[in-house]
Parts: sequence; C-alpha cells; structure tokens
Amino acid sequence: MRNQSVGPLSSVDNALQVVEMLATRPSLRVIEVSEELSVARSTAHRILAALMARGFVVQDAHKVYRPGPTLQRLRQPELHGRRISQEIMHPHLERLAALLGETCHVAVLEGSSTRFIDSVESHRTLRVGTRTGMLLPAHKTAIGLVLLAELPYSSLRAMYPRGLTGDAKEARLTLETLDRKIRAARRTGYARNIGESDAGISAVATCLRDPSGRAIAGLAVAIPTPRFDDYSLADLKRELNATAEAFKADLVATAPEISDRYST
Repeated sequence: MRNQSVGPLSSVDNALQVVEMLATRPSLRVIEVSEELSVARSTAHRILAALMARGFVVQDAHKVYRPGPTLQRLRQPELHGRRISQEIMHPHLERLAALLGETCHVAVLEGSSTRFIDSVESHRTLRVGTRTGMLLPAHKTAIGLVLLAELPYSSLRAMYPRGLTGDAKEARLTLETLDRKIRAARRTGYARNIGESDAGISAVATCLRDPSGRAIAGLAVAIPTPRFDDYSLADLKRELNATAEAFKADLVATAPEISDRYST
C-alpha cells in the first residue's frame, strides 16, 4: 500500500529524501521518485514542482529533473552562483572584454543547459549583447561544451537519454557529433561555437577552475560571426587561459581557507 500521507512532516521528509537522492545521482524522473518514496506519481510530481520553485531542481527538455542552482550553492556556497562573477570574477571579465574589445561571458551548467551568470558587453557598434540570466542548450554554446567535457561519459548519456533536442535545422547534430566536440574539448581545453546558438555569433570558451582543478564555471569571448576571422584563435585561447589562471590565483588569494581545504 502506498504512503499517501500529506502531513507537513511527511511532506518535508519526502522532499529531503529527494534532495538526498540527487546528491548521489545526476538526474531523477517522476516515476523514480514515486517508486522510491512509495507515493503516487501525482504526489511525486508535486514534491518535484515544489523543489523546482525553490531552485533545488531544474527540469530539462526531456522532463528529467537535475540538481538546481540552490542545491549547487549549498554544495559549494563559496564557489557558485553570483559570488563567482561579482566578488571575484567580474574584474577579470572586465579586463578581458576591454583587452579583446568583445563581449565576454561567465556561465555554469544547469541540467543540460548553460546558465549565463555574468557578462561584460563590448562597446563596439556591432557586438554581442549581454546574456546574463539566459538559459541556453549546453550543446549549442562554447561554454556548455567545455563544461560538458568535464563530465564522465555515463553522466552525459544520462543527460541525453533520447538524444539532443531541437528542430529540423539541427537534425544533423547527433550525439556522435556531440561526442566528437567533447573529445576535442577534453584534448585541447577549449571549445568553439560557430553560429550554433545564434547564426550571427561565434565564441571560444574554456573552464574556470577551483584550487583543486575542478571546473566550476566557463569563460567565453563572444564575437559577431562576420568579425570572428579577424582574430587569431591562438591569441583568443591565450587570453582566455591567462584570465582563467588569474581568476584561480585571485580565488586562492581572496579565500585562503578554500585553498587550504583543497590542499589537505
């Protein structure tokens, strides 16, 4: 017999159990929550909806629930969300944008999507606009690709159980194509997006890492596609890498307790 109790203590316990489940697996479906909690699917859906409203979970295009930004911040409160961009990263982002004369972004993975958490916009007439707050498919952004490349293959397959989403125009973009791009990003440490998230935008991205070397966000320079060939890819990679290294050094200097924890 299913446990249909909807008392306040039972509801809180059920929600906490779902949070615990997400601590040990990359994703959840309604049926999994229903079976593990011994509740009806409608009850499982309500629990997940309540957690999603508070940012503990997010739902991707496949109706799969994954850890949301609130849960991510609780896991590593000093390294996630807006603190990265505003307190530590933003000055580096400003310097990179000024140096290159192009718009630069910082973003994190949110399920199978990329959430842009900070941008510094170019002052040029033809420029890429800010994307702060936007959520785009990870496989269609340079930042998304370098962050996906940090995940084990098992997590990637679980993230795209039915293949990639999208319309007919991107039907050619198969999981095999994504695998190729991810292998390239793993090999080089960088990823490119040539007009995939927007026909007029091209970008190059790399990871931002904590003192242990773990990727915690992505850094990208976004350039109007007609101007992209004016740049040397090697130069863009060099400046992105210099900024990422400066960020990591600043992270250690401004939060030594984080560095101490990772070095023990």
